[in-house]
Amino acid sequence: MFSGLILILLPLIIGYLIPLKQKSILQLISRLLSWIVYVILFFMGISLAFLDNLSANLLSILHYSAVSIVIILGCNLLALHLLEKRFPWRHALQQQKLPSRMAMVFESLQLAGVVLLGFVIGLSGWQVLHYATEASEYTLVLLLFLVGIQLRNSGMSLSQLVLNRRGMMVGVVVVASSLVAGVINAFILGLPLKAGLGMASGFGWYSLSGILMTESYGPVIGSATFFNDLARELLSIMLIPTLIRRNRSSALGLCGATSMDFTLPVLQRSGGVDIVPAAIVHGFLLTLLVPILMALFAA
Repeated sequence: MFSGLILILLPLIIGYLIPLKQKSILQLISRLLSWIVYVILFFMGISLAFLDNLSANLLSILHYSAVSIVIILGCNLLALHLLEKRFPWRHALQQQKLPSRMAMVFESLQLAGVVLLGFVIGLSGWQVLHYATEASEYTLVLLLFLVGIQLRNSGMSLSQLVLNRRGMMVGVVVVASSLVAGVINAFILGLPLKAGLGMASGFGWYSLSGILMTESYGPVIGSATFFNDLARELLSIMLIPTLIRRNRSSALGLCGATSMDFTLPVLQRSGGVDIVPAAIVHGFLLTLLVPILMALFAA
Protein backbone atom coordinates (compact mmCIF):
# COMPACT_ATOMS: atom_id res chain seq x y z
CA MET A 1 0.00 0.00 0.00
CA PHE A 2 2.75 2.48 0.94
CA SER A 3 4.60 1.88 -2.33
CA GLY A 4 1.37 2.70 -4.16
CA LEU A 5 0.93 5.90 -2.14
CA ILE A 6 4.48 6.96 -3.00
CA LEU A 7 3.94 6.16 -6.70
CA ILE A 8 0.92 8.46 -6.82
CA LEU A 9 1.70 11.29 -4.40
CA LEU A 10 5.48 11.76 -4.71
CA PRO A 11 5.58 12.90 -8.38
CA LEU A 12 2.51 15.07 -7.75
CA ILE A 13 4.17 16.78 -4.76
CA ILE A 14 7.51 17.21 -6.56
CA GLY A 15 5.71 18.80 -9.51
CA TYR A 16 3.73 21.08 -7.19
CA LEU A 17 6.97 22.40 -5.66
CA ILE A 18 8.19 23.71 -9.03
CA PRO A 19 7.18 27.33 -9.72
CA LEU A 20 7.02 28.35 -13.40
CA LYS A 21 6.28 31.73 -14.89
CA GLN A 22 7.09 31.08 -18.55
CA LYS A 23 3.78 30.79 -20.41
CA SER A 24 5.43 28.92 -23.28
CA ILE A 25 6.56 26.12 -20.93
CA LEU A 26 3.13 25.92 -19.28
CA GLN A 27 1.50 25.67 -22.71
CA LEU A 28 3.93 22.89 -23.64
CA ILE A 29 3.03 21.03 -20.42
CA SER A 30 -0.65 21.36 -21.27
CA ARG A 31 -0.05 19.85 -24.73
CA LEU A 32 2.08 17.06 -23.26
CA LEU A 33 -0.68 16.18 -20.80
CA SER A 34 -3.14 15.83 -23.68
CA TRP A 35 -0.83 13.41 -25.50
CA ILE A 36 0.04 11.46 -22.34
CA VAL A 37 -3.66 10.80 -21.73
CA TYR A 38 -3.88 9.11 -25.12
CA VAL A 39 -0.74 7.06 -24.43
CA ILE A 40 -2.06 5.81 -21.09
CA LEU A 41 -5.44 4.87 -22.57
CA PHE A 42 -3.67 3.06 -25.42
CA PHE A 43 -1.72 0.96 -22.89
CA MET A 44 -4.95 0.24 -21.00
CA GLY A 45 -6.51 -1.12 -24.19
CA ILE A 46 -3.51 -3.42 -24.71
CA SER A 47 -3.81 -4.74 -21.14
CA LEU A 48 -7.49 -5.41 -21.75
CA ALA A 49 -6.64 -7.60 -24.76
CA PHE A 50 -4.60 -9.99 -22.57
CA LEU A 51 -7.58 -10.90 -20.39
CA ASP A 52 -8.54 -14.54 -20.03
CA ASN A 53 -12.13 -15.42 -21.02
CA LEU A 54 -12.30 -12.19 -22.99
CA SER A 55 -15.94 -12.26 -24.09
CA ALA A 56 -17.22 -12.95 -20.57
CA ASN A 57 -15.01 -10.21 -19.17
CA LEU A 58 -16.25 -7.66 -21.71
CA LEU A 59 -19.79 -8.33 -20.51
CA SER A 60 -18.60 -7.82 -16.94
CA ILE A 61 -17.05 -4.47 -17.88
CA LEU A 62 -20.33 -3.35 -19.42
CA HIS A 63 -22.29 -4.51 -16.35
CA TYR A 64 -19.96 -2.89 -13.79
CA SER A 65 -19.78 0.34 -15.77
CA ALA A 66 -23.54 0.68 -16.31
CA VAL A 67 -24.38 0.01 -12.66
CA SER A 68 -21.64 2.36 -11.42
CA ILE A 69 -22.75 5.23 -13.66
CA VAL A 70 -26.35 5.00 -12.46
CA ILE A 71 -25.46 4.72 -8.75
CA ILE A 72 -22.69 7.34 -8.61
CA LEU A 73 -24.38 10.00 -10.73
CA GLY A 74 -27.73 9.27 -9.07
CA CYS A 75 -26.27 9.87 -5.60
CA ASN A 76 -24.45 13.00 -6.83
CA LEU A 77 -27.58 14.53 -8.37
CA LEU A 78 -29.76 13.71 -5.37
CA ALA A 79 -27.30 15.31 -2.94
CA LEU A 80 -26.82 18.35 -5.18
CA HIS A 81 -30.58 18.78 -5.50
CA LEU A 82 -30.86 18.85 -1.70
CA LEU A 83 -27.98 21.37 -1.54
CA GLU A 84 -29.72 23.66 -4.02
CA LYS A 85 -32.98 23.36 -2.13
CA ARG A 86 -31.34 24.17 1.21
CA PHE A 87 -28.96 26.86 -0.10
CA PRO A 88 -30.34 28.28 -3.38
CA TRP A 89 -27.75 29.66 -5.79
CA ARG A 90 -28.89 33.21 -6.51
CA HIS A 91 -27.94 34.30 -10.01
CA ALA A 92 -28.96 36.07 -13.16
CA LEU A 93 -28.83 33.54 -15.99
CA GLN A 94 -26.96 34.87 -19.03
CA GLN A 95 -26.85 32.00 -21.49
CA GLN A 96 -24.63 32.57 -24.51
CA LYS A 97 -24.32 30.75 -27.79
CA LEU A 98 -22.92 27.29 -27.07
CA PRO A 99 -19.99 25.62 -28.80
CA SER A 100 -20.82 22.60 -30.92
CA ARG A 101 -21.78 19.91 -28.44
CA MET A 102 -21.42 17.24 -31.10
CA ALA A 103 -17.80 18.29 -31.67
CA MET A 104 -17.10 18.04 -27.94
CA VAL A 105 -18.83 14.66 -27.69
CA PHE A 106 -16.79 13.44 -30.65
CA GLU A 107 -13.59 14.57 -28.90
CA SER A 108 -14.55 12.51 -25.85
CA LEU A 109 -15.42 9.49 -27.97
CA GLN A 110 -11.94 9.68 -29.50
CA LEU A 111 -10.61 8.67 -26.08
CA ALA A 112 -12.69 5.49 -26.14
CA GLY A 113 -11.40 4.94 -29.69
CA VAL A 114 -7.80 5.00 -28.43
CA VAL A 115 -8.63 2.28 -25.89
CA LEU A 116 -10.24 0.26 -28.70
CA LEU A 117 -7.16 0.72 -30.90
CA GLY A 118 -4.89 -0.52 -28.11
CA PHE A 119 -7.23 -3.47 -27.58
CA VAL A 120 -7.17 -4.45 -31.27
CA ILE A 121 -3.37 -4.21 -31.45
CA GLY A 122 -3.10 -6.16 -28.19
CA LEU A 123 -5.01 -9.04 -29.77
CA SER A 124 -1.98 -9.61 -32.01
CA GLY A 125 -0.17 -11.00 -28.99
CA TRP A 126 3.21 -9.49 -29.89
CA GLN A 127 5.78 -10.17 -27.18
CA VAL A 128 6.73 -6.51 -26.76
CA LEU A 129 3.14 -5.66 -25.84
CA HIS A 130 3.47 -7.63 -22.60
CA TYR A 131 5.44 -4.66 -21.25
CA ALA A 132 2.40 -2.38 -21.59
CA THR A 133 1.64 -2.48 -17.84
CA GLU A 134 5.16 -1.41 -16.87
CA ALA A 135 5.16 1.29 -19.55
CA SER A 136 1.83 2.65 -18.28
CA GLU A 137 3.27 2.96 -14.74
CA TYR A 138 6.17 5.13 -15.93
CA THR A 139 3.83 7.20 -18.08
CA LEU A 140 1.52 7.68 -15.09
CA VAL A 141 4.41 9.01 -12.97
CA LEU A 142 5.18 11.57 -15.69
CA LEU A 143 1.51 12.57 -15.93
CA LEU A 144 1.25 13.15 -12.16
CA PHE A 145 4.47 15.16 -12.15
CA LEU A 146 3.17 17.45 -14.90
CA VAL A 147 -0.25 17.75 -13.22
CA GLY A 148 1.53 18.87 -10.04
CA ILE A 149 3.31 21.62 -11.99
CA GLN A 150 0.02 22.65 -13.61
CA LEU A 151 -1.80 22.84 -10.28
CA ARG A 152 0.98 24.93 -8.71
CA ASN A 153 0.87 27.40 -11.60
CA SER A 154 -2.89 27.49 -12.15
CA GLY A 155 -3.15 30.84 -10.36
CA MET A 156 -5.41 29.49 -7.60
CA SER A 157 -4.36 30.54 -4.11
CA LEU A 158 -5.58 29.00 -0.85
CA SER A 159 -7.57 32.16 -0.07
CA GLN A 160 -9.34 31.95 -3.44
CA LEU A 161 -10.29 28.33 -2.73
CA VAL A 162 -11.67 29.14 0.70
CA LEU A 163 -13.46 32.35 -0.32
CA ASN A 164 -15.49 30.81 -3.15
CA ARG A 165 -18.06 29.21 -0.93
CA ARG A 166 -20.31 27.76 -3.63
CA GLY A 167 -17.48 25.99 -5.46
CA MET A 168 -16.26 24.47 -2.19
CA MET A 169 -19.77 23.43 -1.13
CA VAL A 170 -20.53 21.71 -4.43
CA GLY A 171 -17.15 19.96 -4.37
CA VAL A 172 -17.64 18.66 -0.82
CA VAL A 173 -21.15 17.41 -1.66
CA VAL A 174 -19.88 15.63 -4.80
CA VAL A 175 -17.08 13.91 -2.84
CA ALA A 176 -19.33 12.86 0.06
CA SER A 177 -22.16 11.58 -2.14
CA SER A 178 -19.68 9.74 -4.40
CA LEU A 179 -18.18 7.90 -1.44
CA VAL A 180 -21.67 6.88 -0.29
CA ALA A 181 -22.32 5.69 -3.85
CA GLY A 182 -19.05 3.73 -3.75
CA VAL A 183 -20.24 1.79 -0.70
CA ILE A 184 -23.60 1.06 -2.37
CA ASN A 185 -21.80 0.11 -5.58
CA ALA A 186 -19.53 -2.37 -3.80
CA PHE A 187 -22.52 -3.99 -2.10
CA ILE A 188 -24.62 -4.32 -5.28
CA LEU A 189 -21.76 -5.56 -7.49
CA GLY A 190 -20.22 -7.81 -4.84
CA LEU A 191 -16.88 -5.97 -4.93
CA PRO A 192 -14.42 -5.26 -2.11
CA LEU A 193 -15.32 -2.02 -0.34
CA LYS A 194 -12.08 -0.34 -1.41
CA ALA A 195 -12.75 -1.26 -5.04
CA GLY A 196 -16.21 0.29 -4.89
CA LEU A 197 -14.84 3.45 -3.27
CA GLY A 198 -12.03 3.61 -5.83
CA MET A 199 -14.49 3.38 -8.74
CA ALA A 200 -16.39 6.34 -7.25
CA SER A 201 -13.32 8.51 -6.64
CA GLY A 202 -12.32 9.40 -10.21
CA PHE A 203 -14.75 12.34 -10.56
CA GLY A 204 -14.29 12.30 -14.33
CA TRP A 205 -10.47 12.00 -14.39
CA TYR A 206 -10.62 8.84 -16.51
CA SER A 207 -6.91 8.63 -17.47
CA LEU A 208 -5.78 8.46 -13.84
CA SER A 209 -8.63 6.45 -12.32
CA GLY A 210 -8.69 3.90 -15.13
CA ILE A 211 -5.00 3.03 -15.03
CA LEU A 212 -4.75 2.96 -11.22
CA MET A 213 -7.77 0.69 -10.87
CA THR A 214 -6.38 -1.53 -13.64
CA GLU A 215 -3.10 -1.94 -11.77
CA SER A 216 -4.82 -2.64 -8.44
CA TYR A 217 -7.91 -4.65 -9.42
CA GLY A 218 -7.28 -5.80 -12.99
CA PRO A 219 -8.39 -4.66 -16.47
CA VAL A 220 -12.08 -5.42 -15.90
CA ILE A 221 -12.52 -3.04 -12.96
CA GLY A 222 -10.06 -0.56 -14.46
CA SER A 223 -11.88 -0.41 -17.78
CA ALA A 224 -15.27 -0.11 -16.07
CA THR A 225 -13.91 2.81 -14.02
CA PHE A 226 -12.59 4.47 -17.17
CA PHE A 227 -15.94 4.23 -18.98
CA ASN A 228 -17.73 5.37 -15.84
CA ASP A 229 -15.65 8.58 -15.67
CA LEU A 230 -15.79 9.13 -19.44
CA ALA A 231 -19.60 8.85 -19.28
CA ARG A 232 -19.64 11.63 -16.65
CA GLU A 233 -17.91 13.95 -19.10
CA LEU A 234 -20.18 13.01 -22.01
CA LEU A 235 -23.36 13.42 -19.95
CA SER A 236 -22.13 16.78 -18.64
CA ILE A 237 -21.68 18.14 -22.14
CA MET A 238 -25.17 17.04 -23.15
CA LEU A 239 -27.07 17.99 -19.96
CA ILE A 240 -25.47 21.25 -18.75
CA PRO A 241 -27.44 23.66 -21.01
CA THR A 242 -30.77 22.23 -19.84
CA LEU A 243 -29.87 21.40 -16.24
CA ILE A 244 -28.29 24.76 -15.45
CA ARG A 245 -31.65 26.54 -15.83
CA ARG A 246 -33.18 24.43 -13.06
CA ASN A 247 -30.29 23.56 -10.76
CA ARG A 248 -26.90 25.26 -11.13
CA SER A 249 -25.32 23.19 -8.36
CA SER A 250 -26.26 19.96 -10.15
CA ALA A 251 -24.95 21.25 -13.47
CA LEU A 252 -21.60 22.13 -11.87
CA GLY A 253 -21.30 19.00 -9.73
CA LEU A 254 -22.08 16.71 -12.67
CA CYS A 255 -18.88 17.93 -14.38
CA GLY A 256 -16.63 16.67 -11.58
CA ALA A 257 -12.94 17.45 -12.00
CA THR A 258 -13.49 18.54 -15.63
CA SER A 259 -15.22 21.77 -14.57
CA MET A 260 -11.88 23.62 -14.54
CA ASP A 261 -10.90 22.57 -18.06
CA PHE A 262 -12.87 20.51 -20.58
CA THR A 263 -16.44 21.40 -19.58
CA LEU A 264 -15.63 24.96 -18.43
CA PRO A 265 -16.56 26.56 -21.80
CA VAL A 266 -19.99 24.88 -21.72
CA LEU A 267 -20.57 25.99 -18.13
CA GLN A 268 -19.52 29.55 -18.89
CA ARG A 269 -21.67 29.90 -22.01
CA SER A 270 -24.66 28.21 -20.39
CA GLY A 271 -24.53 29.87 -16.96
CA GLY A 272 -22.76 33.16 -17.58
CA VAL A 273 -19.41 34.44 -16.42
CA ASP A 274 -20.40 34.41 -12.72
CA ILE A 275 -20.26 30.60 -12.65
CA VAL A 276 -16.60 30.51 -13.75
CA PRO A 277 -14.93 31.12 -10.31
CA ALA A 278 -17.05 28.40 -8.68
CA ALA A 279 -16.33 26.03 -11.58
CA ILE A 280 -12.56 26.56 -11.31
CA VAL A 281 -12.53 26.13 -7.52
CA HIS A 282 -14.76 23.03 -7.75
CA GLY A 283 -12.59 21.45 -10.47
CA PHE A 284 -9.35 22.37 -8.70
CA LEU A 285 -10.54 20.81 -5.43
CA LEU A 286 -11.62 17.55 -7.07
CA THR A 287 -8.48 17.36 -9.22
CA LEU A 288 -6.43 17.69 -6.03
CA LEU A 289 -8.46 15.05 -4.18
CA VAL A 290 -8.55 12.37 -6.91
CA PRO A 291 -4.89 11.25 -6.52
CA ILE A 292 -5.19 11.24 -2.73
CA LEU A 293 -8.41 9.19 -2.66
CA MET A 294 -7.19 6.86 -5.39
CA ALA A 295 -3.97 6.35 -3.44
CA LEU A 296 -6.02 5.27 -0.42
CA PHE A 297 -8.47 3.03 -2.26
CA ALA A 298 -6.43 1.69 -5.19
CA ALA A 299 -2.93 1.41 -3.69
